[in-house]
Amino acid sequence: MLNHDIEDASKTLAIARSLKKYRPPFQIVGGYRLIDNGVEPEATVQIESRGRVIHEASTGNGPVDALASVLKKGLTPLFPELLKVKLVDFRAVIMDSKRGTSTDVEVTIIFTDGVDVWRVHSLSANINAASFNVLVDGFEYAVLKHAAGKKKK
Repeated sequence: MLNHDIEDASKTLAIARSLKKYRPPFQIVGGYRLIDNGVEPEATVQIESRGRVIHEASTGNGPVDALASVLKKGLTPLFPELLKVKLVDFRAVIMDSKRGTSTDVEVTIIFTDGVDVWRVHSLSANINAASFNVLVDGFEYAVLKHAAGKKKK
């Protein structure tokens, strides 16, 4: 059986964000919009980075796929290294089943760029919000990891 070291990107990002010198490579402007008619969900997002604001829309095979697609579509022109990033696992865990549909959900996604593997997680009462937060963090980690690799060279 093959073992892979899976980096805890949530922990790494939390530490980085606690430092005064940290500047995120991009920011989401005004959150996201998700229209899910149960057949073809559509997501829109505005991303600000490098003095530009990019507005994108995309569809997907479910709401999380639409969110992943719109983020990747909007970020790739600025960060082409994200073309290599893939989502390899998605899990959602209901935290307190006694609360029914009002319970918090923890979403975890495992990403890879073909070389490294990292995990990101987020907790929210809204599964789509938790998924979006995880996707943003997973792509942010990929951008930071790529930039750190370029600095070492």
